[in-house]
Amino acid sequence: MSDIAVPGLLDRAIRRITTVWRDMAAGVEDESLAAQMRSCLTGRGGEVSGRNRAAKLAETYQGLDEAGRGDFLRTLASFDSDADAVAGAYAEVQAAADPAELAIAKAALRRALEPPRLRLLTQFTTIPDGRKFLVDLRGFLLKIRRDDKLLAALEADLRGLLAAWFDIGFLELHRIDWNSPAVLLEKLVGYEAVHEIRSWRDLKNRLDSDRRCYAFFHPRMPGEPLIFVEVALVKGLAGSVQRLLDEKAPLLDPHQADTAIFYSISNCQQGLAGISFGNFLIKRVVEELSGEFRNLKTFATLSPIPGFRSWLDEKLAEDQPGLLSDEESASLGSAMPAPSGEQALTAILAKRGWWREVGLRKTAEPVLVRLCARYLLLESGGARRARDPVAHFHLSNGARVERLNILGDTSEKGNKESGTLMVNYLYDPAKIEDWHEDYAGEGKRNASTTVRRLARGWH
Repeated sequence: MSDIAVPGLLDRAIRRITTVWRDMAAGVEDESLAAQMRSCLTGRGGEVSGRNRAAKLAETYQGLDEAGRGDFLRTLASFDSDADAVAGAYAEVQAAADPAELAIAKAALRRALEPPRLRLLTQFTTIPDGRKFLVDLRGFLLKIRRDDKLLAALEADLRGLLAAWFDIGFLELHRIDWNSPAVLLEKLVGYEAVHEIRSWRDLKNRLDSDRRCYAFFHPRMPGEPLIFVEVALVKGLAGSVQRLLDEKAPLLDPHQADTAIFYSISNCQQGLAGISFGNFLIKRVVEELSGEFRNLKTFATLSPIPGFRSWLDEKLAEDQPGLLSDEESASLGSAMPAPSGEQALTAILAKRGWWREVGLRKTAEPVLVRLCARYLLLESGGARRARDPVAHFHLSNGARVERLNILGDTSEKGNKESGTLMVNYLYDPAKIEDWHEDYAGEGKRNASTTVRRLARGWH
């Protein structure tokens, strides 16, 4: 467990902004939700009054429990396009006699199709922290929409607005270091999604002179990272996250490093799910590091393989013919007596700390590495995309599968998700675009010769 208290800090931030909204909303009459929303849409009283009504509406939302927020969003979603107006505008399109009339009629149809709720959502951007409010609102909306088509329509509208507002052209890349504001460092701890930051000492180690952390920010959300990446400057490819994060390891002069290892990428805002920044972040950081350290020759990740064990466990349970060679089955059965090689491997992986037993490790390692290569390069999750979500992310960004590392993550989570394996994805600045096109266009998964040979298996 982390010894850094983040929730209290976030609670204080929420209380602060809610107080600001309450001050702005002073004097605005209490009305039903629908009435408040209609008041915002009518725009009575000018710009200041409009902002105050939007602040009142935001304050109302923040004061509701989950059920109340669901009702709020359903009420908001009900402010949809007028069906009669849309039908009339469409009739004008069909009746247009020439290209000029058609263009005018289409413009009118687009205006008729635009639901009033879009204008309502946009009004929230006029209040302090309004953009953050909308990001969090979508985060909750994604959680509750399920099969509700009206909420799905509202979510699609909001996603379109956020995608435009958070376009990569508006984002700023900033380095986060130990001298960054404490409030930002605490958020870093709370948002870390790959390797938990356990203490202030752990955090300081990740921000030391041979480490780098970069994040994208939006100018309207200056204290809120959208996504961040943690980088270690090392010699050669790193193969173990435990060694990489060892607080007792000696510092390396970053000017002596030849490799930058991206070992953690975390999205910070649930409400921006589906709006991709990661590919741009890695490319920008590669440029940044190349400019700072001319000695860096290799840019790679040390990445988890979160779907490997679930896929492997499923295959082993099926006793799928051809999964293991006769030689592998015999070797596994000698190390862990069982009716079949599949059952022997299942028993090995279920044994706590199996990798600490030399005999089990030597037997299981080549089998796991081969099957993992197959999983990454040959197994699909539909539409020619890699089944593993992290593999899909990096291959989409223009990386190649470079090396598999047994005992890469020996934590309980690492064994449960990937049988302790981690993978290095290589980012070659000269090949990024070509490898991206190979995967995006043809579904081709580039890999080193060694990994590709492993994926072909024993046949």
